[in-house]
Amino acid sequence: MTTFDTDLSSAELKQGMSRLFLKKRLMNFALPAAVLAYLAYVFFAFDVPGLWQKASLENARTLISDSYSYKTHVTRDNRSGAVSVAIEGERKGAYPDGTAPDWVALGTTTVIDLEDGHTVTFGPDTIAYAIPGYGTVRATPSRSAGVQAELPPGGVPEWINVSKNRLAVTTEAGRLTVTRNRAEVFRYFTGWELFFFTLDSPYYGMGAGELLQRAATGEAAAILNAFWTNKMWRHRDVAWAIAETLLMAFLGTIGAGLIALPLAFAATRNFMPFGVLRFAMRRMFDFLRGVDSLIWTVVLARAFGPGPLTGALAILVTDTGTFGKIFSEALENVDRKQIEGIASTGAGPVQRYRFGVIPQITPVLLSQLLYFLESNTRSATIIGAITGGGIGLLLTQAIITQKDWEEVAYYITLIILMVMLMDWFSGWLRRRLIQGDTGAARRKTDKGSPLLLP
Repeated sequence: MTTFDTDLSSAELKQGMSRLFLKKRLMNFALPAAVLAYLAYVFFAFDVPGLWQKASLENARTLISDSYSYKTHVTRDNRSGAVSVAIEGERKGAYPDGTAPDWVALGTTTVIDLEDGHTVTFGPDTIAYAIPGYGTVRATPSRSAGVQAELPPGGVPEWINVSKNRLAVTTEAGRLTVTRNRAEVFRYFTGWELFFFTLDSPYYGMGAGELLQRAATGEAAAILNAFWTNKMWRHRDVAWAIAETLLMAFLGTIGAGLIALPLAFAATRNFMPFGVLRFAMRRMFDFLRGVDSLIWTVVLARAFGPGPLTGALAILVTDTGTFGKIFSEALENVDRKQIEGIASTGAGPVQRYRFGVIPQITPVLLSQLLYFLESNTRSATIIGAITGGGIGLLLTQAIITQKDWEEVAYYITLIILMVMLMDWFSGWLRRRLIQGDTGAARRKTDKGSPLLLP
């Protein structure tokens, strides 16, 4: 080889390396640029600036405050003059006739003390709201003339909404709304009122010490029953709904595992010699898991009607396809030597599967079953909202009302606790079933046993 050929080869090599480095530099620049371009497209395609303009921080603050507080409504019927007081404005939370909290003075003229100088007066004809630093707002409702409002001199502030038929005043102390037919004041308080006992319960308003004392003297069953049958928070219905949700997840997951395991043998190359049947079984698994469980829920609800069983069937159908794929892949990776060793003892096909195959795939089987059981606990909440069962139904009903956000917070808290409990339970069960033998061996070793572990 001449010196010229050597120089030419070196030049070609350098040129090739330069092109390679240039290509890599372009790729390192092009990929981030493509991602940024896509994000910019998404930003404008989904109208993110428009969504931000439509967002209402006031509504968000109201929603958040409603989740950890409650409102006590004082309502006056402008036609009859009757005044009622109810927590969250519900009949189940209404104070008995003639009674009210200490900040409401009932009478011919009802005076409502909203604290910090804010006072609302329900007179025979006129409703007045005294606001410190602003003055007194008066409203006279009439069936013929609507609502005649009188405001202090000056412009109308943004926290007052006044029209011919309605007056609304919103301050940090509370809210007053006056229409032709009624006047209503509500005041916020922190906490979940009536969570333990309703107003008609003899245990309402008692402290923890007094309750424990009464329980010790033989009233424990009555106290528990008063809590369990709470008409406002429906603890008994909520507990049953939680049980329905867990039942849907359990039946759907375990049922899918029991069905998918024998079908998975028909989808493996090393156990099913007929390619047509193997292909059909794999496509069936694809079809079952390819349709989302929510779609199966809608389809099955039309066929079987709403109920927890429909939700369990929807989970079962979807997970049968998923488990079928997972189990078949695990079966294709089993060790043939262990099966041959069982067969050498004269064992039949069923015994070979039982002692040579199942022990090998048991860790995968149990691990996947427990994981999907935990995951389906969350899915059963959404499915229950569609099929009419479980905690998902109660959550949906509370959201639809647009006012019971403290109940929404309660149900969400229970769902989170339920998922956390299932996560702990599945982890504990996984350790006991899959790692139990190894754990026992380690404990023996720690105690000075001669047992040696690899």
